[in-house]
Amino acid sequence: MSFVSRLRNAGKKATAALAVVATAASVMVAGTGVASANPREALRADATGTCEWDAVQYWVQRCDVFSPSMGRNIPVQIQPAARGGNAALYLLDGMRATDTENAWTHFSNAPAKFVDNNITLVMPVGGAGSFYIDWNSPATFLPGGVVYRWETFLANELPTYLEQNFGVARNNNSVAGLSMGGTAALNLAAKHTDQFRQALSYSGVLTMNSPGMYPLLAIALLQVGGFNINSMYGGYISPARFENDPFWNMDGLRGKDVYVSAASGIPDLPDLSAPQYFADGAALELLSRESTLVWEAKARLTGINVTSDYPILGIHSWAQFDSQLSKTHDRILNVMNAW
Repeated sequence: MSFVSRLRNAGKKATAALAVVATAASVMVAGTGVASANPREALRADATGTCEWDAVQYWVQRCDVFSPSMGRNIPVQIQPAARGGNAALYLLDGMRATDTENAWTHFSNAPAKFVDNNITLVMPVGGAGSFYIDWNSPATFLPGGVVYRWETFLANELPTYLEQNFGVARNNNSVAGLSMGGTAALNLAAKHTDQFRQALSYSGVLTMNSPGMYPLLAIALLQVGGFNINSMYGGYISPARFENDPFWNMDGLRGKDVYVSAASGIPDLPDLSAPQYFADGAALELLSRESTLVWEAKARLTGINVTSDYPILGIHSWAQFDSQLSKTHDRILNVMNAW
């Protein structure tokens, strides 16, 4: 073989090798996004095939995650960590959660707050009135009512999906919520101690079995979606009532970072634009404040370390919830080491 032929043959081999490398690199980027310079660029797999870009932007993907326990796909709005970190923050919704979006993306725009941070935001959609627990039976009075198995979904099914598709560790999570979601945040962290390192309740009801709460909750569930409180617990004397009450379910919070807040019920400046909500907002926030104070007193007596915040002004409104997420932004990142 002549020198020219040998040179031409070597060139073909080099070109082929470069093509293989380029193809492999493109597959890595398209398949998982992990190999990309920006770990947020690639849409991840979901139960429908592929997640979709969410209208909220800020790299949020809308993913359908199949729940075997509920027998349906659950939409979850997910903002991947900025630099491929394995920490996650679960943001839980309030009593009137909708099936279209998690309210943290609409009324607070949490994705904008965490867009530069190395933590995955996990924002499940739906679950109105559920308190994110496993209900004893279908939620409504009518036959064929919706099945609520939210604790199973959040603690078992969703973590598997997040680990496989977003690199979220099963033991490196924070959970925060407003109102109903605040109640659930403390319950989930106390029950699933290996999953959550931090729990934050913004205006949650933390004494679910205090005098008068059962009929109040029954009325609220009817108003929200025609839900049957006995479907939630299985009956008035069911042990599930206490298993899902933060006041009786706090031992698992020992050693975790715990934050609780509730305002005074007096309207703040941002609340003045909607005076029609003053009465309900004040009453609900006062209920949250009193229950949070009672919960905190017991927690401290039993040796659980708690950070609390009781603003002088504020009603049960998104102005209050949003300010609390902003106030605890740095705390979350410090605890989760997710800057």
